[in-house]
Amino acid sequence: MSLFDRSVQKHALQQKDSVWDVIVIGGGATGLGVGVDAASRGYRTLLLEQADFAKGTSSRSTKLVHGGVRYLGQGDIRLVYEALHERGLLLQNAPHLVHMQPFVIPSYTWWSKMFYGFGLKVYDWMAGRYRLQKTTLLDKETVTRLLPNVRKEGLKGGIAYYDGQFDDARLAVNMAQTCIEQGGVALNYMKVTALLKNGEGKVCGVKACDTETGQEYDLKARAVINATGVFVNDVLQMDAPGQQPLVRPSQGVHVVINRSFLRGDNALMLPKTPDGRVLFAVPWHGHVLLGTTDTPLDNPSLEPTALESEIDFILQTAGQYLEEKPTRKDVLSVFAGLRPLAAPTNKTDSTKEISRSHKLIVAPSGLITITGGKWTTYRKMAEDTVDKAVAVAGLPLHPCSTANLPIHGALNEKNNILGSLSIYGADAEGIRELVSFNSSLGEKLHQNFPDVRAEVVWAVRHEMARTVEDVLARRLRVLFLDAKAAMDMAPQVAALMAAELGRDDAWQQQQVKEFTALANHYLLEPYRAKATAAVNQV
Repeated sequence: MSLFDRSVQKHALQQKDSVWDVIVIGGGATGLGVGVDAASRGYRTLLLEQADFAKGTSSRSTKLVHGGVRYLGQGDIRLVYEALHERGLLLQNAPHLVHMQPFVIPSYTWWSKMFYGFGLKVYDWMAGRYRLQKTTLLDKETVTRLLPNVRKEGLKGGIAYYDGQFDDARLAVNMAQTCIEQGGVALNYMKVTALLKNGEGKVCGVKACDTETGQEYDLKARAVINATGVFVNDVLQMDAPGQQPLVRPSQGVHVVINRSFLRGDNALMLPKTPDGRVLFAVPWHGHVLLGTTDTPLDNPSLEPTALESEIDFILQTAGQYLEEKPTRKDVLSVFAGLRPLAAPTNKTDSTKEISRSHKLIVAPSGLITITGGKWTTYRKMAEDTVDKAVAVAGLPLHPCSTANLPIHGALNEKNNILGSLSIYGADAEGIRELVSFNSSLGEKLHQNFPDVRAEVVWAVRHEMARTVEDVLARRLRVLFLDAKAAMDMAPQVAALMAAELGRDDAWQQQQVKEFTALANHYLLEPYRAKATAAVNQV
């Protein structure tokens, strides 16, 4: 049985009177980063996630590993410098998932060309030895060659610069595996329902419930870390009911369209839209990702819904810069994510005034909360958090080693995997072995996607996928690329998973029903999935 099998991980919870050095609440980018850091230092580490890893914000980003050109324009030099450094480390430690992405900013005035060109030269300089490639000023002909679909009327030229791109949910899964490889325990579908406290009112553990079985656990720990993203307020309320919210969520929406709208390998970046936002059009897994928005909300949700105004804003703004204007009928998938932004002290609806920097807070009870930040800086956030836990809980001092710690699946350039399995890195060989033992597992799940049946089996055996949604949303990413195709694949995925998990026909039918209902929220118009027969011969 695989080390990454959920039942193997759960076994570690059976030890009575066991005390963990660190319990991490939250299985998104921040929590997983803390789990990897703590485990790699040798601390006995347990990470608990209420749903699937990266179910929330951490699977719904713009897929960029970047310093933040917007933050440079706002004068947040420290954040940009830190993020550029961390971008370099991610390219080094997870080369199977993180790669360099060329961007082009089209300029329709000579002033904007010079202004952004200078700013991005500074951006390059700040990256230091982690600079990717040199920013260059482009003439009109070069811009149209690099962006064949760009609006040519009034075009004066542009700027080419380079940043990082990645697969966020895949990185999260690999980080959970890395935590486990370093000696930690990571469990999805394990919801923390209360904090345990000693006679002095200090947090000394958590009460958790396995949402699959209903089984409850009292888990003791020297340090408890609240790394729950937009849900940090919920855990803070467990600690001290009635306190002011620490986080205010801001919704970011993304629209996915066909690759034909942005031919070539270059991404389009619009540094200032009419309302002052930044908009990207980025090639991703054979499609084009458009986004994002910044809409302050009052309450978080695991499945936030895009507002019609947000969708219209993205399509209309992109249409102003593309010769072929995307419309609602061209949308293949729409998804929304909530950023955990530090709540402002003054009353404001402007997310520009809410810091993207991370904050560490230690409650009188000893509960440690990490909030804010962004995907790119997760490692530094984790380092700071574990350093704080060491101080608060009096743990033995061990230095952080994650700056040079390869993420699970990392390959060096000499052993690079090409093709659709490249995102698995070193694990690609294991998937090929599954196909060699059973050739039917090499069959594609859908004619429009390269994913094969063996990847579903691998996701269950080695990546703790428990539902059809886990596979199609966060292991294969199809839900985020083409919701209709994902619905058509659901029966086959359910059958393959049922064989692995020992589930019956009723489970398969329920899974397909639930996934179809979910996936319809990723479309602008309801879609009835094709009556694809479940494949029972696995």
